[in-house]
Amino acid sequence: MKTLKSSLARTFAVLLCSAFLCVTGHAANRSDSFSLSPMIGGYIFEGDQDLDDALTYSLGLGYNLTDTWGTEFVLNYFDANAGNSSGSDVAGLVYRLDTLYHFMPNSALVPYIAGGLGGMSLDPDNGKSDTNFLVDYGVGLKYFFTDDLALRGDVRHILAFGDPENNFTYTAGLTYLMGGKSKEAPKPLSPIDSDGDGVTDIHDLCADTPAGMGVDGAGCPLDTDGDGAYDDLDQCPDTPAGVAANTIGCPLDSDSDGVYDYLDECPGTPSGLAVDDKGCPLDSDGDGVYDDNDLCPDTPAGLMVDDQGCPLSITLSIEFDVDQSDIKPSYHDELAKGAAFIHKYSNQKILVAGHTDSTGNEPYNEALSQRRAESVRAYLVENFKLDADKLFARGFGEKAPIASNDTITGRQRNRRVELSCCAIAPE
Repeated sequence: MKTLKSSLARTFAVLLCSAFLCVTGHAANRSDSFSLSPMIGGYIFEGDQDLDDALTYSLGLGYNLTDTWGTEFVLNYFDANAGNSSGSDVAGLVYRLDTLYHFMPNSALVPYIAGGLGGMSLDPDNGKSDTNFLVDYGVGLKYFFTDDLALRGDVRHILAFGDPENNFTYTAGLTYLMGGKSKEAPKPLSPIDSDGDGVTDIHDLCADTPAGMGVDGAGCPLDTDGDGAYDDLDQCPDTPAGVAANTIGCPLDSDSDGVYDYLDECPGTPSGLAVDDKGCPLDSDGDGVYDDNDLCPDTPAGLMVDDQGCPLSITLSIEFDVDQSDIKPSYHDELAKGAAFIHKYSNQKILVAGHTDSTGNEPYNEALSQRRAESVRAYLVENFKLDADKLFARGFGEKAPIASNDTITGRQRNRRVELSCCAIAPE
């Protein structure tokens, strides 16, 4: 039995010591709460009772009237072995109604004193059951490691009447609180924040920030893209790092063409000119003359143009009969003009372009115009000793009329050959 006492004492001590090692938030005993306390411990008998000390199981049901005062009904059960004399084993039940007074109820560690009245029923294996009135008093300790759960340890002196008996019981276990009014931790005094930006004055490097403006951890207005304009005023919040910006946070556009300077490949564009996404004036046909000044905006690729964007070309007054590509002698003087044009641009390639009216189907007209162009090219090379490698013949069929195909005169004008400088080799 000494071993039992020693074991129970160590268990009780370990539970109490563990309480001091638990990590807790703000937890405490609370008023208007019910408690349930399962516990285990030891029951120590007075020496003349001829019973060995016993293991006891305990269950307490309580109610906290206030943070400080509470009441609790407790049942203790034990089964004690008889001593050395001729006695018998005894099962016992101790029931008591206690009043508890808690010290420091608002802390996690709550010591208390207790006292109350009750009874003890003993039921020996051999003999008559006996019930006696009792008075108890003692001390205890609760340690709350959550708002609702605490470790608990108790020691009680049990004074039973009838045959006067002085017994002791010690128990350890848990207390679970249900309901009641939780206590709130006292709110600390709010530090001063003069400009109301959420950063206290002691940490605020910009103490006069206008109301409602977002700030960083130092209390200064946010400038996420670092362009010098605060986010609340920044109309271009994603300006790249290092790009110069105006007072509203947008990159500079010195020529006001809608393309920021850091992207503008033509920073001096005259005011009012339409530009592409690189900030350069539009040149739809790629002839080097901007659309705003181009009188021939559809110049085929590869032709040299004048200052007005029109091809350097000559239209020969050579007209062909219907469905014919033969050159009539009456047009030889006109071909001499063509040769003079080619000599003027002797270092360039010349396109000999043949055309038809709209009579016939399109594939046929394209082939006919090709024959007309090749006929003029052959005549120029043969009669004016021109470099054949610099003359390219190409038929455009009915695709580029210069007059209406609804009249005889118009169709006659459309059956023509043109020389253009400076051409690229046809594909």
